[in-house]
Amino acid sequence: MERKLRNRILLFLLLAGVIAYVLVWMSGRQPAAKIAAVLPARENLVASISSNGKVEPIAPFVMRAQLATFVDKVYALEGQSLHKGQPILELDVKDAAAQLAQARASLLRAQDDLRAARAGGRSDDIARVTGDLVRAQAERDRLLRDNEALKRLVAQQAATKDELAANEVALARAQSEYNRLAAVKQEFARQVLLDAQRAALQVEQARSEVAALEEKVRESRVVAPADGTLYSLPVRTGDFVKVGDLLGEMANLRQVRVRAFIDEPELGSLAPDEPVTITWDALPSRSWQGRTTVIPKQVVARGTRSVGELLCAVNNDKLELLPNTNVNVLINAKERQHVLAVPRGAVELEGGQRYVFVVKDNDLGVGKKHLEKRQVQVGIASPTSYEITGGLQEGEYVALPSDVDLKDGMAVRVVNLE
Repeated sequence: MERKLRNRILLFLLLAGVIAYVLVWMSGRQPAAKIAAVLPARENLVASISSNGKVEPIAPFVMRAQLATFVDKVYALEGQSLHKGQPILELDVKDAAAQLAQARASLLRAQDDLRAARAGGRSDDIARVTGDLVRAQAERDRLLRDNEALKRLVAQQAATKDELAANEVALARAQSEYNRLAAVKQEFARQVLLDAQRAALQVEQARSEVAALEEKVRESRVVAPADGTLYSLPVRTGDFVKVGDLLGEMANLRQVRVRAFIDEPELGSLAPDEPVTITWDALPSRSWQGRTTVIPKQVVARGTRSVGELLCAVNNDKLELLPNTNVNVLINAKERQHVLAVPRGAVELEGGQRYVFVVKDNDLGVGKKHLEKRQVQVGIASPTSYEITGGLQEGEYVALPSDVDLKDGMAVRVVNLE
């Protein structure tokens, strides 16, 4: 009985050994994904940001029409370098000059009216109103003296009551006329005060009109406001321009500004006074150097992109970069010396965390390898590499992207190490 039990145990152990061997042999025969792997290497990294931008003048002078008229003459050419005060164009201001003459005449009349009103009125009007009142007063006083004399004579029976009654009627009429003329003089004084206020307003209005027309006449001759390049001249001789129409734009183009459009995820790495390289497709062999000046304070929509507008000061001594041209912008944001780095393609992003697939030896010891998904910490990034600050050691192979999806624990064969 014991012998049979022992034989059964040995048989089971033999079968278990055979099954284990078969499983190991089969595991060694399972197909493994072919991948390439690299070792992290020490590099000098430069984190750069590439984008597009537009060239702008830093302090442009914009000249606009101050009146609706025709362009009489054009003296300058677009792209020409000008000195301060050099003529650019001249507008036809014949109508404005005629209006100015009329406005000046109106101003003189208003000033004359104001002086007269402040003097109490015009001298002939004052003389007439004052004279009428003085005569009415004299007539009233004479009749009043006659009335007093007639009353004494009537009491002495030297004059009749009819003469006294006629005198009283005339006196009442004279008093009424005096009162009327006194009211006329009072109204005249009130009207003179109102005329003074109205004339003062008219003088101010006329002065403003004269000043505006004088400004228009002066600005009929458009000259360079400073030394610089006339980079925009949209009008020609004989063109009609309306008030506010653009006549020309000029600026010192030896130092220009580039407005770079930086995508939102890259805004956090920007800082003032970082080196910038500008290239232009129209001159592929040339590049221009500059520095970042104003960091974006907001994100705006630009087509399908969300961008911040970074301002860069760029040297343009040869005047090759033209305003409003589209350029390429490369910003060297940060530099790191002798840091551990891996190719950008080996680092993947998931849930806000970055990870790599580390190539590990197979525990079965049959020469195969497998992948281990491991979270890593990264620093700056160059166009080709990521700086590794944690989660990976030197000497550990990292899988590169391949035709198959890499997964944690996947059996692999590293072809570039065979």
